[in-house]
Amino acid sequence: MSLTNTPDILVNGNAIPASAIDAEVQYHPAESRRQAMVQAAQSLIIAELIAQKAQEKGLTEQVDRELLEKDPALIDSLFDQEIYAPEATEHECKRYFEANPEQFTSSPLVETNHILLAADPKDLEHRAEMLAIAEQLIEQLKTREIGFTEAARKYSVCPSKEQGGSLGQLSTGQTVSEFERQVFAADLGLMSTPVESRFGYHIVEVIRKIEGKPLTYDLVEDKIQKYLNDKVHRKAISQYLHRLVSEAEIKGFEFNIDESMLMQ
Repeated sequence: MSLTNTPDILVNGNAIPASAIDAEVQYHPAESRRQAMVQAAQSLIIAELIAQKAQEKGLTEQVDRELLEKDPALIDSLFDQEIYAPEATEHECKRYFEANPEQFTSSPLVETNHILLAADPKDLEHRAEMLAIAEQLIEQLKTREIGFTEAARKYSVCPSKEQGGSLGQLSTGQTVSEFERQVFAADLGLMSTPVESRFGYHIVEVIRKIEGKPLTYDLVEDKIQKYLNDKVHRKAISQYLHRLVSEAEIKGFEFNIDESMLMQ
């Protein structure tokens, strides 16, 4: 396939024009334009094969890739007809639960105080200034030149400053990921370096940590079954699309099947 002068592609005799590939490229960011065009062509070929199969099964009156975009339920209807994906049994769910105990615990809790020195991520000069102030404050807190409550009320821009910087007990998912990742991994006491987030720099004091506790099977059974069913269903769809591509007559493009691409 020449990407400098993109030809039409024929899929079981139906043409995918070069103009359609050019229009599709914008939806496939890649390291190079060639890679983007390859991904765009693959995506359109799969859409064409699904549209052809939908027409063959009487779900549409004509082969129409655009109709699939307007009505994604057509794809679900086709997959419901064409794909069999057995549901996970209770034995399989229990076996997964027993093999992955670390996945099934209650959320850990951490009780913290913090001081937020706000800084726009785009203003590098101001962020550098706030970092320097945060580092100074940490040193002052270490030597007790200033207390945490006083520092929070004086310097923090977070509403928690009215409570001396107290955020109370936090569970996972309650704060932004870059803050959570560092704070939940920290030891008790004042963190020795500022925590950077999209909002600026945080001076954090970890007051208490409560580790997550193992959950019983009955509390996570539905979650496990849904996860296993979704996994089987995704694999079945991938195999089905693989078969459509393998059985198709495709001219003007050499299709190198990539499972991750088939699942897009």
